[in-house]
Amino acid sequence: MSDNRGVPPDVEAKLHHLERLVGEAKTVPLSASIMLNRAEVDGLVADLRDALPDELTQARWVIKERDDILERAQADAEQMLEDARAERDRLVSEQEVARTAEARADQVIAEAREQARRMRLEAEDYVDAKLANFEVVLHRTLGAVERGRAKLRGGSDSDQLAQDLEAAEEPEDDQ
Repeated sequence: MSDNRGVPPDVEAKLHHLERLVGEAKTVPLSASIMLNRAEVDGLVADLRDALPDELTQARWVIKERDDILERAQADAEQMLEDARAERDRLVSEQEVARTAEARADQVIAEAREQARRMRLEAEDYVDAKLANFEVVLHRTLGAVERGRAKLRGGSDSDQLAQDLEAAEEPEDDQ
């Protein structure tokens, strides 16, 4: 570790010592393993831990905090996506309900217009029939009046006049 990447000199020296121990260790026969003195290696590792700067511990804490923040942010993002999907589904449902209601309203309006048109036509037919009947009665009455005046001028029978007036007053049913 000769490039010294911001590692304190005492840590560098201890790492160098550990490398030398591993390099000089005796090999286990018929194996790729080596034999080391456990107490010596454990002591070196403990010294290395103690020699590490506080910034490294703080950096680990910052990395852990960053990971926690990222995890919470991911959970929040997933919750927001779930909420957005639920809102989308609700809006789509409301929109579908609105479309259905609008279509039903259009249908009700069309039916009401058709019913109003039929009722208007029926009313016009009824009034026309009543007016036609009234017209017939008026023509008869007018005829009776004309005959009555003619008889008055000519001195004709008053019984005939009474019959003509009675006939004019009886309405005809044309319905």
